[in-house]
Amino acid sequence: MKRKKKWGAILYHSFIIGFGFIMLYPILWMFASSLKPEAEIFLNASSLIPSTFQWENYVQGWQGYGQYGFDVFFKNSFIITTLVVIGSLFSSSLVAFGFARLQFKFRKILFACLLVTVMLPMQVTLIPQYILFHNLGWVNTFLPLIVPAFIGGTPFFIFLMIQFIRGIPRELDEAAIIDGCSTYGVFWHVILPLCKPALVTVAIFSFMWTWDDFFAPLIYLQDTHLFTVALGLRGFQDPDTMTAWGPLIAMSTLSLIPQLILFMFCQKYLVQGIATTGLKG
Repeated sequence: MKRKKKWGAILYHSFIIGFGFIMLYPILWMFASSLKPEAEIFLNASSLIPSTFQWENYVQGWQGYGQYGFDVFFKNSFIITTLVVIGSLFSSSLVAFGFARLQFKFRKILFACLLVTVMLPMQVTLIPQYILFHNLGWVNTFLPLIVPAFIGGTPFFIFLMIQFIRGIPRELDEAAIIDGCSTYGVFWHVILPLCKPALVTVAIFSFMWTWDDFFAPLIYLQDTHLFTVALGLRGFQDPDTMTAWGPLIAMSTLSLIPQLILFMFCQKYLVQGIATTGLKG
């Protein structure tokens, strides 16, 4: 029996390690290719070990193109992503508290509208939003990418927070009201501290979705000095001449670092937030 358990454990861990390697292979390939000479990237694509380490790919990629270095694109992405995360946390928690705890007119109808917008594809609202932002004079600025987050622009986050807040006992609200808390006091002193796992989940998803977003910046940003990392990577591709694959893959590798760091430090809260919001109705 002990021998069977031992071999079972060996086979199980071997399978997990092999499956994990398959999942990580694209990232490992990208990192290895960022250090290869450009001629070797696709000629020797199966190998993860470069014949010579081409660190110049990172130097050339960081220099960017034209008169803008890649640090400009990183700075723009950090500004937009940070503000979007703050706006998403603010709007989703506040709106979710209203739906989960307060009684007001048309509450059920508005909640139904929220559920509809969760299932509505972004492409459906793209043209009306563009017309609105164009009339406001916001095109070619960061405002169309940032402002919607502060006014509840991501219904999924609101729904996630509603599910979490509904699982918090109402007796805590009643005890706080007896002690003299107002509605905003209950929200700030009772609900928000207990929503830490859900808030971290919202922050992680908001950061990742905004950092990786290519479509929205492509629609609203026109000047190169406003480009995000996603648009900056596209600049290395030139269909008329030749794509700079070395610098492109090198900067793609660097663009993953903020997300990896965030996920490593917040993984515990991410799993906890998803698990608890999925169980509470």
